[in-house]
Amino acid sequence: MEKEELEKQQMYRHSMSHVLAKAIKSLYPQVKVAIGPAIDNGFYYDFDNLNINQEDFAKIEDKMHEIINKNEDFTRKEVSKAEALKLFANEPYKTEIINDLPKDAVISIYYTGSDFCDLCRGPHVENTKFLRGFSFKINRVSGAYWRGSEKNKMLTRVYVYGFLNKDDLKECIRLEEEAKQRDHRKLGKELNIFMMSDLVGKGLPIWLPNGFLLRRALSDYIMDKEIALGYQHVMTPSLGSINLYKTSGHWEHYKEDMFPAMERDSETYVLRPMNCPHHMMIYKSFMHSYKDLPIRIAEIANDFRFEGSGNLCGIERTRAFTQNDAHIFCRPDQIKDEIKGVINLILDVYKDFGFKNYTFRLSLRDKNNTEKYFGNDELWEKSETALREILKNSGADYYEAEGEAAFYGPKIDVQVKSAIGHEVTLSTVQLDYQLPERFELEYVDEQDNRVRPVVIHRAILGSLDRFAAFLIEETKGNLPVWLNPVQVKILTVSEKNIEYAKQIESKLHLNRIRVTADISNESVGKKIRKAVLEKSPYILVLGDKEMVENSVAVRVRGSKNTVSMSYSQFEQEILNTINNKL
Repeated sequence: MEKEELEKQQMYRHSMSHVLAKAIKSLYPQVKVAIGPAIDNGFYYDFDNLNINQEDFAKIEDKMHEIINKNEDFTRKEVSKAEALKLFANEPYKTEIINDLPKDAVISIYYTGSDFCDLCRGPHVENTKFLRGFSFKINRVSGAYWRGSEKNKMLTRVYVYGFLNKDDLKECIRLEEEAKQRDHRKLGKELNIFMMSDLVGKGLPIWLPNGFLLRRALSDYIMDKEIALGYQHVMTPSLGSINLYKTSGHWEHYKEDMFPAMERDSETYVLRPMNCPHHMMIYKSFMHSYKDLPIRIAEIANDFRFEGSGNLCGIERTRAFTQNDAHIFCRPDQIKDEIKGVINLILDVYKDFGFKNYTFRLSLRDKNNTEKYFGNDELWEKSETALREILKNSGADYYEAEGEAAFYGPKIDVQVKSAIGHEVTLSTVQLDYQLPERFELEYVDEQDNRVRPVVIHRAILGSLDRFAAFLIEETKGNLPVWLNPVQVKILTVSEKNIEYAKQIESKLHLNRIRVTADISNESVGKKIRKAVLEKSPYILVLGDKEMVENSVAVRVRGSKNTVSMSYSQFEQEILNTINNKL
């Protein structure tokens, strides 16, 4: 869509948010209005003292159409702060916004018709008649804290889809329905991957047996890749002294996202939000020569960040998560080769997972807000220039984004587009001259001088939790065979076949194939339906015929037919599938 068309659509959406507010205020006079901006797929408006559900949507939409068909003007008027306070005296949220403005502020308001006005900068359509062809549909209602703060009251947010034409609306609704079917929270529950409990705590996922098998498969996969590339794996504590994080700069720049400090025996500890300080100390505990570098330290590490409750989302965004983290300590002349090696590893991993729709983002600091970051301008320029040159020389498709850097250095983020069009950051590479300074890291160079190494922070799978959520949604829960928690489901036809089923199960276990058997008294039809819902890649149906022939009846996920083959033939087929990452 062209820029002018996009601007027009946003103006129409903004105008429609006023129509929504007027419609709800007309139907429910007791409500108090808050704010109502345009968003990517429509608009929303927040209300206090509103209690509606899906059954009320049609009534609200009818009232909106009624207002549109009245051909009411959108009229702009400028008022003083005192006049605005008088005008919105019965609207506490508008009053709060007005009170935050300077005393001499000139405030613009918009009337929709003669009986509804709202604080607004505009612009809007001239008259509601221009909205007659605008396609909209109420999507959902949800809770939203006033001004996004948990300290404030929870309001009712009404989301509405809105587009200039019906086809775009239909496509948006189709994608939203697809997203619901792919939602990892829904699938995670159905497939017994993870669970949540408010009694345990918000944002603290519990990984069930199937989920643990998935996590283990991901961990083993990436660790094997790293070991082959010379990484050394470590295990470090999930908490540390507050002084560790004061040294690293996290306490100064990141403490709002950390859990509160804990005091015991005159010492103060914090749960770690990331692993770099621990890895800095591992490097520092040994003397290093320039010949030793690069040193690659990796960890599958548990981390903790205090995400706001409104940001929590299944295992995609949590307060306790596990990172596939590593830090490369290298000489300046090794930076390009090391980062090139990391990029090659990312591309290799994405090939295994079949990711094709991704791009690289060079995340830079915001030069107009440098207090967010530590270090000096010279080091920042040096780091950003180095990453930019590496991306250019690699031929990677990339773009630059100011303000997305870590507080200690610029980074390369890999933005992967999901099956439903969402962009997710999965992998990241960060170049850091700052932490080696803060921790006074050293190595001895060719002239026997003690000099600082450079640190490359990198995460290939990023958070295992978020990566698993992405995979579940990307595959609709039909995980590739090599990753699926249960690769084979054995079903018996009758009690006579149980012993044979156990023999097949044992053989598969010996080949490290993940298998479970359903030897219940349920009918074969019910067992098959259950296994299909569990998204088992291979279903083996074992009856008298299979016992006699030492064979298996194989039903592959997505097929309604079974194929008879010898056990050895099936074993070879599934092992080939697993080894080829299919």
